[in-house]
Amino acid sequence: MSGMNRFVAGVLARCTVLLANSATKMQTLQIRLLSGETKGGIEHFEPYGFTSCPLPGAEGIAGFPGGDRSHCVALVVADRATRLTGLERGEVALYTHEGTKVVLKSGRIVEIECDEYRVRTKTYSVEADLFELDATRATASCAIEAPDLKIGDVSHATHRHDETGSITGGPRS
Repeated sequence: MSGMNRFVAGVLARCTVLLANSATKMQTLQIRLLSGETKGGIEHFEPYGFTSCPLPGAEGIAGFPGGDRSHCVALVVADRATRLTGLERGEVALYTHEGTKVVLKSGRIVEIECDEYRVRTKTYSVEADLFELDATRATASCAIEAPDLKIGDVSHATHRHDETGSITGGPRS
């Protein structure tokens, strides 16, 4: 083995996650290295803005800065058992082991799949050329203002009908 290969072999190692602690500022892991060695309190470096709490059995790459085996960090953790597969080239996804997913798809499409979708915000705005709602039931806890409401082809704003011999003047505001 060349000097460079020995250096890389001493700096990086494959590992398996045994436990994860996501309650700390820098998540820590307990890992088992391929050599069978177990290490705890290993800092798990994650990309800015993204975090996860890996399940036991997830695999990773452990790094030993400067080749110092007494100082270990986890650089990348993945889980082949739960990884979302079948993405097209260029697509990006967030996912969980339960099947919840957010997929940034080709064609500028965002696809979300979950059992319950919650948004907590001060203001929520949607601007769309077409808005479709397909639900078994919809409720609101406030008044809804709209320039018109159509049920089928009948406009609430312009609908008139004969009521006791006279034509109604349309809805009242």
